[in-house]
Amino acid sequence: MDAGQLLGGQAVLEGVMMRSSRSLAVAVRRADGSLSVRESPWRRLAPGKRFLRWPLLRGGVVLVESLMNGMSALNFSARLALEDEEAKRPTQKIGAGAPSAAPAEAKVRSDLAAHLTVVLGIAFGVGLFIALPHLAVWLGSSALGRELSVRDFAFHAVTGAVKFLVFVGYIAAISLFSDVRKVFAYHGAEHQSIHALEAGQPLTVESARTHSPLHPRCGTTFLILVIAMSILVFSLVFPPLLWWLGEPTGIGWLDQIIYILIKLPLLLPIAGLAYELQRFTARRMGRAWARALAWPGLFLQRLTTRRAADDQLETALAALHKCLWRERRPAEEEIRAEAVERHRSYQDFLEALTKGA
Repeated sequence: MDAGQLLGGQAVLEGVMMRSSRSLAVAVRRADGSLSVRESPWRRLAPGKRFLRWPLLRGGVVLVESLMNGMSALNFSARLALEDEEAKRPTQKIGAGAPSAAPAEAKVRSDLAAHLTVVLGIAFGVGLFIALPHLAVWLGSSALGRELSVRDFAFHAVTGAVKFLVFVGYIAAISLFSDVRKVFAYHGAEHQSIHALEAGQPLTVESARTHSPLHPRCGTTFLILVIAMSILVFSLVFPPLLWWLGEPTGIGWLDQIIYILIKLPLLLPIAGLAYELQRFTARRMGRAWARALAWPGLFLQRLTTRRAADDQLETALAALHKCLWRERRPAEEEIRAEAVERHRSYQDFLEALTKGA
């Protein structure tokens, strides 16, 4: 497996997170133009359980790990953004009001807010992308005089189409905000940097600038495959399940809530299938069938990515360089704890990285 296949990442506020098999690096562009770079271990789910890395199982595990580590990276970037925002405010005079919270207390509050955000985000995602499409198809088909049942393939096919429309509508809506568009540009910077790595080119702004912000291993493509796999899995699981169990209560709306709850644990095998299909396709993009399969996800990435500016490419490359630096270190030099460094510029970061090689 080459380095490009080992590395991946995501955009954060004013920056990019990159991960390798040993390291998670986050680079954030500060308000004064400097770079803050944090390196920490990649937090694994049950690291000693090798069977969780088997095909079809590893996709769900990777999804959970990505949520945990991604929120950690996002929380770090949010704390830095808050620091920069507070630095812009006039210095408070003594006696003018209550003193500001100590840094440790502020960090605790920020972490609590981040955990609450995760919980609310998961609840929002379940409601918007699972419960809403399911109930919309049930109520809509009932209103049209032909109520679809979860036993019917048509129910799951239409629900998948509604999920797709909700997803596109959601992305289109949030892209109206300038801050989100900036995150999408950092998303593009992540992809352009990974493309340069996979092409075996020098990891420079000049090389990354020539590449597309679209990538077949993107999370957007993964979500499209999850929608497709959910149609397949739900249409195969529900008919025999209901043949065995029968109608849970016979009360329409209550049965639908039970069906939604049944869908939730099925998301892990669905994620596993989507993960394997994405990896299989991404390795064969030279073939017409693979490009056709990846096309819907690449098309939607036109909404979730932007071509990055040079300073955004520098930020993504800083995170990428830090991950590769760790991969080249001896195995016994594992990361023990989070380490944060700040550099006046991207060039200063590269010089410091070279001195530490």
